Amino acid sequence: MPLFIIDFLLTEIRHRWRMVRASKDAGYTTETVIGIALLAALAIAVIAIIAAKITAKANSINLDGTGGGTKT
Repeated sequence: MPLFIIDFLLTEIRHRWRMVRASKDAGYTTETVIGIALLAALAIAVIAIIAAKITAKANSINLDGTGGGTKT
C-alpha cells in the first residue's frame, strides 16, 4: 500500500477520534448500548424459557396409542 494512503488513513482516524472525544453525547450513547444489550439478553432468556417449556410439553405427549381418546 502506498505511503500516502496510510498517512491519509492515520490522519482521518486521528480526526475522527478527536471528534468522538469532543462529543458531549458519548456517555449517553454508551448507556443506550448497554441498555439495549440488557434488553436483548432478557429477550433471549425469555425465549429460552418458553422454548424449554414447549419442548417439555411436547416430550410429555404420549404417542404410543395407550393414552385416552377414541380410536377411529
